[in-house]
Amino acid sequence: MSWNPALEPGCPDAVGIDAIETLIVPRARDLGDFEVRRALPSPKRQMVGPFVFFDQVGPAEFITGKGVDVRPHPHIGLATVTYLYRGEFQHRDSTGANQTILPGAINWMVAGRGVTHSERTSLETRHAPHSLFGIQTWVALPEDKEEVAPSFEHHGKDALPVIKGDGVELRLLLGRAYGATAPASVFTDTFYADVSLSPGSRLPLPTDHEDRGLYILEGSISIASQEFEAGRMMVFRPRDAITVAAGPRGARLIALGGATLNGPRYIWWNFVSSSRDRIEAAKEEWRRGAWGRGQFDLPPDDRDEFIPLPG
Repeated sequence: MSWNPALEPGCPDAVGIDAIETLIVPRARDLGDFEVRRALPSPKRQMVGPFVFFDQVGPAEFITGKGVDVRPHPHIGLATVTYLYRGEFQHRDSTGANQTILPGAINWMVAGRGVTHSERTSLETRHAPHSLFGIQTWVALPEDKEEVAPSFEHHGKDALPVIKGDGVELRLLLGRAYGATAPASVFTDTFYADVSLSPGSRLPLPTDHEDRGLYILEGSISIASQEFEAGRMMVFRPRDAITVAAGPRGARLIALGGATLNGPRYIWWNFVSSSRDRIEAAKEEWRRGAWGRGQFDLPPDDRDEFIPLPG
């Protein structure tokens, strides 16, 4: 898709710095072979729109023979979206999905009432040194969809809308924005986009979404003459007309948001729900391990191990 009038650049200094409602510095977690930076949930903010969890994975470099091995583990009450900039890994889940994800594509897994999945670096990729860099997010489901059947969708790079204009290149990963709609089957009004900005270029945020946020992956941006470097998430005041300007090295951003849910969500381990009782029941089901005879099963081709319930 070529230039879009909805990307008409505005003035980044037209709003005050108080238009940033929340500024989040992600917490770093060392997982051994790579680092994860978690922006959501944070002490200042649980969600941005329906997005309840946001992790930057890497960048990480692996030597020959090494890679990611996230054993089968459960989810309820959410959908996961995985997007890579570098590297690949293989997703398997209890719906029967077995999908390798590559840069520019998305994996969209709806846990609903309960799903189990694993993520592993393929044997082929382990034959040589390789890298991994990407974003994983959880989208909390609306209360009336928390018990839907689990499902999985994969959408390749070429299936995702791309909008370009005046130094901006935006790939829409989920939902709707700037007159485009991504193919994944979302449950609430949502937008989620990968944005590249050339030095000095400007991006206006959509004005027709209740919650809006940005995460800076690379480079820097300025808002109201104040510069923000990579590794920051900001959430903006509703209804303000927000335009951000890329710094002298340009910027790579994730833009995200959408409609807020009807209330907060409880989060325990990999479970998200509007109900504490539902989380307690899922904990007991995973502890019981009655694969295929209860709430959870293991992926058909990854059944030799799993992550035990914490504690």
